[in-house]
Amino acid sequence: MSEVKLLGPAEIRDLAALLDVQPTKKLGQNFVHDHGTVRRIVTTASVSPGERVLEVGPGLGSLTLALLEAGAAVTAIEIDERLAAQLPRTTEVMAPTVADRLEVITQDALRVDEVPGEPVAIVANLPYNVSVPVLLHLLERVPSLRRGVVMVQREVGERLAASPGSKVYGSPSVKAAWYGTWRTAGLVGRKVFWPVPNVDSVLVSFEAHEAHPGDEALRRRMFALVDAAFGQRRKMLRQSLAACFDGSSQLATEALEAAGIDPTARGEALEPDAFVRLARIPAP
Repeated sequence: MSEVKLLGPAEIRDLAALLDVQPTKKLGQNFVHDHGTVRRIVTTASVSPGERVLEVGPGLGSLTLALLEAGAAVTAIEIDERLAAQLPRTTEVMAPTVADRLEVITQDALRVDEVPGEPVAIVANLPYNVSVPVLLHLLERVPSLRRGVVMVQREVGERLAASPGSKVYGSPSVKAAWYGTWRTAGLVGRKVFWPVPNVDSVLVSFEAHEAHPGDEALRRRMFALVDAAFGQRRKMLRQSLAACFDGSSQLATEALEAAGIDPTARGEALEPDAFVRLARIPAP
């Protein structure tokens, strides 16, 4: 494998000073400076030489370099123009023999419609303030993604991987399940970041389904039902879903019964497959 130098605390601070970057909560910026952590993420993601990986929010390049070290080709999406411009330069210095494997897209990940090269995995330290919207958007827009590992705020990660009946099971849990199966893959200490965040972090792994449960129209219908069900968690489904059935709790009851769902149940009790069944019931 070609020699790649990783970024440590000193290099991270030097780069930040060079670019006059002050990490902001608005962009969810916390830069990883620990070699063991970025290598652990890459190993957990089972990154193989030659495959293309999608990274979101590469920042100063800590994880990017670890991905290149593992032999991956990297497509990195970075919203901060200064960081996006610097990343290829940093790679030329720290990983000169594999720098040509990096492609940087300077854009808001929430506005990306397509990603060239058909990446097979997403591996990222996601911006914590928009991690779920970014993840769901990219899973929708980049169908080539088959697996991944993302680092997110602990509460968010546990929500993504939650099962029905759990206190943290909710809309993100069900929507993420449309695309694949999720599980937490280990905690990450706060001290590996600069600046040190005031929340705990967790790795979450993702394996895509062989096929989605249905087409785009079904996904949109299901997601609307999920939003309604969890928007009023304390209400029975026949009440919380009435707005999706011409404002009628009676029509909602009939649809729920047709889908084999108890109308007096609440959203947090339903398996993702139950929401799919309900979405297949023709709307009034």
